[in-house]
Amino acid sequence: MKKIVSIITIISIMFMLLAGCTTSAETNEADQDSQTSAESSKIKIGIIQPVEHPSLNQIREYIIKGLEEQGLEDRVEITYRDAQGDPSNINTIISQFTGDKMDIIVPIGTGTAQAAAAATKEIPVVFAAVSYPVEAGLVEDLSSPEGNVTGVSDAIDIKQIFDLAFELTPDIKTFGFVYNTGEVNSVAAVNKAKEYLDEKGINYVESTITNSSELMQAAQSLAAKSDAIFTPTDNTVASAMPVLASEAQKAGIPVYTGADSLVADGGFATVGIDYTVLGRQVAEMIKKVIEGESIENIPVETLKEYEKIINTSTAEQIGVEISEEALKEFKIVE
Repeated sequence: MKKIVSIITIISIMFMLLAGCTTSAETNEADQDSQTSAESSKIKIGIIQPVEHPSLNQIREYIIKGLEEQGLEDRVEITYRDAQGDPSNINTIISQFTGDKMDIIVPIGTGTAQAAAAATKEIPVVFAAVSYPVEAGLVEDLSSPEGNVTGVSDAIDIKQIFDLAFELTPDIKTFGFVYNTGEVNSVAAVNKAKEYLDEKGINYVESTITNSSELMQAAQSLAAKSDAIFTPTDNTVASAMPVLASEAQKAGIPVYTGADSLVADGGFATVGIDYTVLGRQVAEMIKKVIEGESIENIPVETLKEYEKIINTSTAEQIGVEISEEALKEFKIVE
């Protein structure tokens, strides 16, 4: 009898252990399913920029920071890709984003935005730093985007930059322009610069490039023909800005630019925008999309706040003297 009781007890214990193991396994599976479900429910955001550059990097960093500041860090899954200066890579990356069924695509720069807009009419596209969205064919109406594309423009105030140029270096007789004709934003900016100089009766010459390896020759040509050089927010020039700055400094002429980072890379001065503000502004737009706002109800925005920026080391190199009082109006980089 005792043997039978012992056997029954052992069998009962074995069933309890097996039940415990089963429960534990089911719990682990449930936890894993829960984790997978949480990951799959995240909003997938694909960010792409054409090339690594301080201005573009800053925009990307502050888009991500802006999303974190709005409490979206745990709700989004961000994938970042850099096209490494190769236009063909842009299309490849955008194709990957659409194939991966991103919920939102965030292209930084005009070329990337055009590629994203051409690749999908369903996925919301929120661009950053497209200077002239209408000219780029991204929207027809800034106040009421009609498709799946909106964003924040970094259009520069050309008049303010040239007013600053003639304030700091009033003896300019001929301006030189250097830019990539393949960048719509650059072409639009230079056309506005030409209009301004035509009104002022100031001569200009230009040297266009298709890639950064052509910049040295273009810079040397302009340095021999002009009293000052202007380059807009051109990604091709930006990727090799120290080359342009070096040639201009050898000739003792200023380079006025469309972005603060180009001044930091050796340019002379600009009236530029704060890309940290732009990044946060893009993040606010993304949040609206996440919350279900229709793109047509999210107007394209342009930054209205500008600041004067000057490189005092470059000023010294080219022999331009600026009073301490005048410098108080500037953000100074060296």
